Amino acid sequence: MQRVLFNFLLAMEAVLANRMRALLTGLGILFGVAAVIAMLAIGSGAKQSILERMKLIGANSIVIKAVVLDPESEQEGNAQSSSGGNAGGGQKEGGKRPWSPGLTLADLEAIQNTLPQVERVSPEIVLPSSIIEAGKLEKGRCIGVTNDFFYLNNITLSQGNFFHPEHLRAGRAACIIGKNIQTRFFPNDNPLGQKIKAGQTWLTVVGVLEKRNASQESLKNLGIRDYNDDIYIPVATALLRYKNRAVISKEDIGRGRSESGSPVDNYHQLDRVVVQVGDSRYLRAVADVTARILKRRHRDVLDFEIEVPELLLEEQKKTQETFNFVLAAIAGISLLVGGIGIMNIMLASVMERIKEIGVRRSLGAQRSDIIQQFLFEAITISLIGGLLGILIGVVSAQVITSSFNIPALVSGWSILLSFGVAASVGLAFGIFPARKAAIQDPIKALRTE
Repeated sequence: MQRVLFNFLLAMEAVLANRMRALLTGLGILFGVAAVIAMLAIGSGAKQSILERMKLIGANSIVIKAVVLDPESEQEGNAQSSSGGNAGGGQKEGGKRPWSPGLTLADLEAIQNTLPQVERVSPEIVLPSSIIEAGKLEKGRCIGVTNDFFYLNNITLSQGNFFHPEHLRAGRAACIIGKNIQTRFFPNDNPLGQKIKAGQTWLTVVGVLEKRNASQESLKNLGIRDYNDDIYIPVATALLRYKNRAVISKEDIGRGRSESGSPVDNYHQLDRVVVQVGDSRYLRAVADVTARILKRRHRDVLDFEIEVPELLLEEQKKTQETFNFVLAAIAGISLLVGGIGIMNIMLASVMERIKEIGVRRSLGAQRSDIIQQFLFEAITISLIGGLLGILIGVVSAQVITSSFNIPALVSGWSILLSFGVAASVGLAFGIFPARKAAIQDPIKALRTE
């Protein structure tokens, strides 16, 4: 151990005597390690972002969205499956599109009864409403849902309970409010058991959602709302106490014969449906069969869209992995160049210090001592570059996040990996110069000027 320590101290003296050369030699390692840190940070951030989006939409989910078609148009919409293709265009009989009942609860029953792979379905009815409580008036939304909505979207409660079966069956005037609703209307009070008016109906608060943190970009990309801003009521309550768009009135009979340019009324009973499949292997197949079921029930009118967010996110994940691979290749090339630089400088150092090597050998140093000295020098230079590279890599990740709005998450294992790679490069590329120094003939070395 004393010999090893002595050889290490000699190596440190040589490095300190040539600080600038050591720093310039380690630049390749520095930039390579910095690239590795930044690359892994971007990859981890992207993966974390995808996992957060998966939590927002739930696992193995198929999303069906109602599309309000203009009855005067020549071709109407499309039903998009997970493959990204069109299921076909709207057909017309005698120049007029067939009448469609829209997306209804009956469609959900047909899907559940036809497809055994479907575990849960969650209908949603979006009702813009004015919200009033204690003299405060704001515009907001009431969302008609079942308890499956909260399960599929991984939403938990901070207070109270989910809807009781009696609420769901009888259409009771009960509601669960988002966290932002509680903050605005019940800032200092416990909202449970209190009433809040949405539209023309007074609702009793039975639960408060846990705060759901999600970026607006993620919400926009997935086409979902901010769960914190809404009031949730049972589907039966939305249909009985607000409006059931599936009920046909005299005004609905004239649907499709409105003046050109006038707004088209939403004739769908449901605005959105989330279908959960038990096994992810059947996601694409269930989406295709669901599109066929709805197309048949809607008389070939494609007034709906079907998306499989999980498959879309998987495509994003594959793209991100390819991007990470390219970054890894660039970082690897940088480390390779840095290692070659260390080897070249160490070979030059051997040629400069042949006489020093001869003196050490004549004084009793063994070949192993010479190898240790030059290996310690190479590893030290590599580690100096690695430490500086880690610092620059962490700073670069923070700059990328703040300046370009790209998620970058630096993890401890990526720092340890980079440090280990830096040490390994110094060891691998320092062996050849160290062996070349050790095999020098002491007599010829002492004669070298």
